[in-house]
Amino acid sequence: MAHEAFGPPLRETLSRWKREQAQLKASVIDHDTEAWQQKTDFTGLFRVGGVDISFIKGDDVRACASLVVLSYPELEVLYEEHRMVNLTAPYISGFLAFREVSFLVDAIQRLQKKKPDLMPQVLLVDGNGVLHHRGFGVACHIGILTDLPCIGVAKKLLQVDGLKNNDLHKEKIQHLKTGGDTFPLMGDSGSILGMALKSHNKSSKPLYISVGHKVSLETAVHLIQACCRYRIPEPIRQAATVRSSLQVAVPAHCEHL
Repeated sequence: MAHEAFGPPLRETLSRWKREQAQLKASVIDHDTEAWQQKTDFTGLFRVGGVDISFIKGDDVRACASLVVLSYPELEVLYEEHRMVNLTAPYISGFLAFREVSFLVDAIQRLQKKKPDLMPQVLLVDGNGVLHHRGFGVACHIGILTDLPCIGVAKKLLQVDGLKNNDLHKEKIQHLKTGGDTFPLMGDSGSILGMALKSHNKSSKPLYISVGHKVSLETAVHLIQACCRYRIPEPIRQAATVRSSLQVAVPAHCEHL
């Protein structure tokens, strides 16, 4: 995505963003905190949310911020909001949160005010959590700002801490035979940053799952698998359903800011 629409990023801005990430990272909880997480069948979990930013083809400024809440385990839509927003920052690798998070947090806060009984008990985020250049991706950022358990779900491997989409990585993918098969994403630091998950029997590409906030990696992987009817977990897939319409025009059901 081009930076020209916003102008060149200022060094001072990037330094400030790094400091903010470091400060917030100290509050990340990477273990299970909720009662439903202690049950193998997630008894007590009734609402799973998903968030996504969909972009208009050829437009680096306008986008549609989406929040959906699905019932669990039925995965039926209980609530959805799609709202057009004007982005105020460019895409810079490692700083996605500063481009997108404010709009997604606003959507969650609107839900809290309008229908608090439909607030999600866990949020699936289209992006990374601790699998990040500085260990604080968009799923961590949203988790800290909303105090919700959050899981990062990425469709491509973020190549950090020595992780590479090389022949060895591709060979490991070939050994994922059935839905639910995984392999750990261990960086050069020796830390397991996430898990590659074959989310569906027919999927040829894995998802890259990482902890966002208030959830363990084991629970995160288990829940993502439980939410997948197709390759993409249903909460994120439903949040992203406006994307095909955005390639041509702004969808009629998007509210304008």
